[in-house]
Amino acid sequence: MNWLYLLLAALSGAAMALQGTFNAALGKIIGLWESTLLVHLIGSIVVFLIIIILGVGFNNFGKLGSVPWYGFLGGILNVLIIYLVVRTIPKVGVGNATTAIIVAQILTAVLVDSLGAFGMKKIEFQYLDLLGIALLAVGARILLLE
Repeated sequence: MNWLYLLLAALSGAAMALQGTFNAALGKIIGLWESTLLVHLIGSIVVFLIIIILGVGFNNFGKLGSVPWYGFLGGILNVLIIYLVVRTIPKVGVGNATTAIIVAQILTAVLVDSLGAFGMKKIEFQYLDLLGIALLAVGARILLLE
């Protein structure tokens, strides 16, 4: 197992919790849809600048015709994710919302892995995975107690 990539994935998780917090704070002030739009505009500008600064270029856009239809759903899901995070965090709190997000992510990820769906590497489902999911669900329930 490559620990560097697990560390980077963990960093991504921390960034997601902070992103949800920041987006919710923005949404409280300027509104849900307005904050969703602004977050995407800022992100697009940042990615554009990174491409320019790193000199990556835009040549790979010529390959768009080779992308399977589901490859374009990420943009739609991104809007849905940001909207729902901005909507839920002020109502249930960062910890509760993040717990629900993580449980749903794990369940979906195990399903995608076990099916090898959407061109991902197929990882055989192990019955021990059920124990891990059950323990995760129990831990989530403990965290969600009020």
